[in-house]
This record gives sequence, structure tokens and C-alpha cells, in this order.
Amino acid sequence: MVEALNHDLPYDQFILQQLAADQLPNGDDRDLRAMGFLTVGPHFMNNAHDIVDDQIDVITRGLMGVTVSCARCHDHKYDPIPTADYYALYGVLRSSHEPLLPPLYEPPDDTEEYRAFATGMAEREKQLGDYIREKHAALVEDARSRIADYLMAAYGRRNQPPTDDFMLLTDTDDINPTMVLRYQVYLEEHQQQDDPVWSVWHRYAAIPDQQFEQRTPAVWQSMFGPGGTPPAQLNRLIHASLSSGPPDSMQQVAEAYAGVLKQVESRWQEIVAGQQGADPASTDLLDEDQRELHFELHGPRAAASVPLVFGWGLLALFPDRGTQEELKKRMKEVETWSVKTAGAPPRAMTLEENEVPFQARVFLRGNPHRLGEDVPPRFLHLLPGEPIELAGKGSRLQLARAIATAKNPLTARVIVNRIWTQYFGKGLVTTPSDFGLRSDPPSHPDLLDFLADRLFAEGPRRGSLKSIHRIILTSATYQQASLDRLKCEQRDPENRLLWKMNRLRLEYEPLRDSLLAVTGQLDLSIGGPPVNQLTDTWNGRRSLYGFIDRMDPAPLLTTFDVPNPVASSAQRSETTVTPQALYLMNHPFTREVAVRTLARPELQAAEGSADRIALLFQLILGRLPAAGERQMALDYLGDATTDSRWLHYVQMLLMTNEFAFRD
Repeated sequence: MVEALNHDLPYDQFILQQLAADQLPNGDDRDLRAMGFLTVGPHFMNNAHDIVDDQIDVITRGLMGVTVSCARCHDHKYDPIPTADYYALYGVLRSSHEPLLPPLYEPPDDTEEYRAFATGMAEREKQLGDYIREKHAALVEDARSRIADYLMAAYGRRNQPPTDDFMLLTDTDDINPTMVLRYQVYLEEHQQQDDPVWSVWHRYAAIPDQQFEQRTPAVWQSMFGPGGTPPAQLNRLIHASLSSGPPDSMQQVAEAYAGVLKQVESRWQEIVAGQQGADPASTDLLDEDQRELHFELHGPRAAASVPLVFGWGLLALFPDRGTQEELKKRMKEVETWSVKTAGAPPRAMTLEENEVPFQARVFLRGNPHRLGEDVPPRFLHLLPGEPIELAGKGSRLQLARAIATAKNPLTARVIVNRIWTQYFGKGLVTTPSDFGLRSDPPSHPDLLDFLADRLFAEGPRRGSLKSIHRIILTSATYQQASLDRLKCEQRDPENRLLWKMNRLRLEYEPLRDSLLAVTGQLDLSIGGPPVNQLTDTWNGRRSLYGFIDRMDPAPLLTTFDVPNPVASSAQRSETTVTPQALYLMNHPFTREVAVRTLARPELQAAEGSADRIALLFQLILGRLPAAGERQMALDYLGDATTDSRWLHYVQMLLMTNEFAFRD
């Protein structure tokens, strides 16, 4: 991020790298670092639905100022965003996963430390990979061998939309809750009356339990008895297994299905074993009905076809306690080794595209187990023209291009409004992340359009954010003083017409950095690992590189209105509370700032109190003292030979509004 902004990377390219650096043709591996935009967010206990929801929210609110996540459960109440648009984007983002081990973005140095690291890493990765493949193979085998059990478990929950409560940890011998949900969803997807395999199942499953024995003969008669009409195109093997007579229970129906599916599976395994060199993916040696049933177990969307993806989402596949604990242990070992071992190279928190694109369906009322219509991957309807299709491989890159194009009327306006907000404290649109119908209209619509047009204007500086900064900073509007004028105050008390500059208090990070800069100990180096600046106070790194525990933010950060890092924030709140002043007055850090400031060589070498006072004003306030200020300081300090008065005086300067505010 810092590197891209310093080098003035064109904003459209900046967006492409943040959303799809892994899919850019001829991309630089170093660009993969930009994808932390999508991957550093919360993981919601590895709930894929919530992870993708957060990504959709960050992308659409952050880059386009539209609240698409409000359409997760129903059409947007105010803006023209149907639920289908939400799930169109959901499908794009679910077609990628976060790898278990982030990739390197540059070749590591060939040092002895790195070689030792690589040896240990390869060993741990192999152990983890072997364990995952073993457990995955057992999971798939279980799903294809205990068909009747899973069918009955799914049948038992047919009127109970699955909830998180169902996904409790289980014992190793229990049926897998994840597989039950997959079977349940798969059956719901095949409820058509003419489904060649599952239509008979659904006719029996529709009979209430207490009426099953009474009504089954009539249902069987309607399909298989004299004069009956079986479902159109019913698979002949299914027909043969169920046409001998009415079943006594759904268990018997499940066993009939399981029996014929297992026969086809056994036949297929015999063919693969007997035909040396046979392609396990080819079913040419099966007849048409066998191929159809083989597809029910091996098709890409079959319940038992669980994709093997090496990511943290694996934990949801193995809910038994023993496997969960062992997986977490091995994953943590790999993660810890890759981050904390000497010689470990830096890695990029990126995404990888799945081999098979995710086919999204609308979740009715946001419930992932109540599925509605299929939704093809596409861009939003709210923009002019037909929605851009985002199908096939590289759909995330297509999405990024749809956002980054100059034809998108929102993207440029949102970013120039955010820049304006940082300089003036309030945007031309006062809700930086919501340009919807419920937001206030821009105070200066022509100005907003002008800045947006300049951002993507053709020329050598196309997409340059620095050019927007330059336009704003050199404007007469920005260069105004923050002095009040009674007549203007009466007509525009909120200063929406910008008749003066707003007074802006320094946020925590620039305030801390300013304090370090006064001491001469601010470290301006770029990059590197995060530092816990609350325990290692004097490391000198800029606050940008401070480590934050988002599950337990430090009280000091909350005191100074640093947003909760669990979610993205459009704008910081601004409070004025006693602990803020007490921190500057009494905290050991601010007192040490005064001590280290006075210890600066130029202050130690100053000749006389007047010169020392002038230097302090220049260091802290960026100007020389006025005559009255200099005299007040001399009167207070007198001929002090000890540092106590000087310390108090430095702290007083650090507590002035002039130091803490931008006027």
C-alpha cells in the first residue's frame, strides 16, 4: 500500500491489484501483497458465508460507495440492488480461496538460516498434506459408502433449515454434519418432478411420517402399478430397485437408493481395477443408466464430491473433535514456522482461484440452506446498461475491471471524496461509504464531478491520486484560515459551503508520530514486520506499523477513537473525553518525550534560554515564538538550572491546541 501510493500507481491499476493481482496477465509476484485488501479481514470462525459477505461489503462500500451487503437477505430497501446482485458477486468471490500457506512474493535469500527454515517447512507441509489427503479420502469414502445413513439424516432435517447449532463437534464414528448438509442441499437442488434419479425419493419424502404406511401404496400405484405413470425419463436402475412393491418406510427407500448406487460404484471400481491404465474420470465403459448414477456420486456438484482445497475452510469438513484438534495443531505448526522462524521469507496474503467456479444460488432470507434460483456471476444492475457478465475463469479480475473502469460513475467519485474528507474533515458527500439514495446529496456536485473527471482524464497522469492531492492542496479553499466570521457563521453554521477551513484534531497515529518526531527518534523506514508499540514504546517505527490485536484492542487506541479493527470504518468518530488530556498530561510516554526532546544536541548546544525557547517552538509548533510568548516563557523559566521547569514547559507546548490541531 505505502509503496503503491508513494510511486503514484494509477488508481485503476491499484484496484486491479487489490482485487485480482493473482489473475493479472504478466503480473509481478510483488503485486500479490496488494490482496491483503481482501484477506486481512475477520475469518468469522471460518464461516465462508460471513467471510465473503465481509469481502463484498469492503469492495462495494469501499470502492463504489454502495451498500450491497444490505441485499444479503432481501432486496435492498432503498437502493436498486436486488438480492440476486449480491449472490452474483458472492459466486465470484466464492470461486477463490485463501491458501493455507501464503505464497512467497520474491525469491528468498539463499542463506544458511533460510535453508534450515526451508527444510523444516517442507517436512511440516508434507506431514500436514498427507494428513489432510488421508482424512479427505476417508470423508469421501464415507459419503459414498454410507449413502442410506446420509439420505435418512438429510430426510430427518427436511423441514428444519440447517443452523449453526447443527454443526456441533461430533465423535469420529458419527455421520459427518457437513456431509448431511451437503446431501440435504443436493436433494433440494433435485426436487423437479421429472428428475431421472430423485423424483421418486421426493414423492415418498413428501408424505407426512404419521401417514406413511397409509398413503404409500397409492403413491407407489401411481408410479409403478397397473396404469401408473412413472416419472418421465426415470433411470431404469432406480425403476427396477423401487418398482417391486410399496416401501414400508423411508428407511427402505433410502436403502434401495443406496443399494443401486453402491452397485454402480462397485462396478466402476472393478472396471478401473481391471482396465490397466484406464482413466478414472472416463465412464465410457458404463451403460447410460450406470453413467447417470455414477454422476450422482462423482459429479462436480454431487454431495460426495467434496473439493480438496488446502485452506482454513478445511476445518468445517472434519467436525469430530480428534480431527479438529489435530488439524488445528498441524496448521498452527506450519503457520508459526512460516512466520516466526529465523530465515522465514515474507509472504503475500493472497487468494487462489478454485479449479471449478462456484455456482451461486440465492439464499432465501439469507439462509444458506434454503436455496433459490441460480445466479450467474455478473456485475451490479444499478449502473447504466446491461450488467457485465463475470463468467468463467478470472471472474475476480473481470469484477475488478468493471469497478476500475472510467465508465463506472461511482469509483472515481468515491475516492476523490475520501481524499477530500481527509483534508477537510467532512466530504463533499458526508457519507464516504454510502452514495445511495439515503445519503445526503453532495454539497458541491460540480466540484465532485470535476475532481472525478480529472482523476481518469487521458494523459500522462491518468489515474494519479497525487494529482488530486495537488489540486486540493493548491486551491484557495484549502489554504483558508480557520477563523470564524459572524456573517458566514449565521448563514452556514456547519460550514458546508467551505467559507473557512475546518479545525481538525490530529488522529492518534499522526499525534504519536508527531511526538516521536519532536524527539528526533521517529523511524521513517518503509516496510517490515509489525511492532507492538504499546509494549515497545520507543522502537520509533511510525504508527502505521503498529501491531493491533483486533480481538482485544488496547484501551489507549479506543480512548483516541481508533476504529474497531474487526470491521471497516467509513470515518472515525471524534470524541473529546478527559482521558485524552490526562494521557498528554500524565502518561510516562509523554513525559519521556519531553525528556528526550530536551536531550536533543541542538537544544543542549543552545546559548541561553531565548535561543532554546526559539528552537522548541520550531521543533514543536513549526514557527518562532511571538514576542509576548517569548517573554512569558522567559518569565516562567527565569534562570532555571534544573530541567524540571523546562520539562513542564515542553509538556505545556505539547498540550497546546496548535500542536494537536490542523488549522
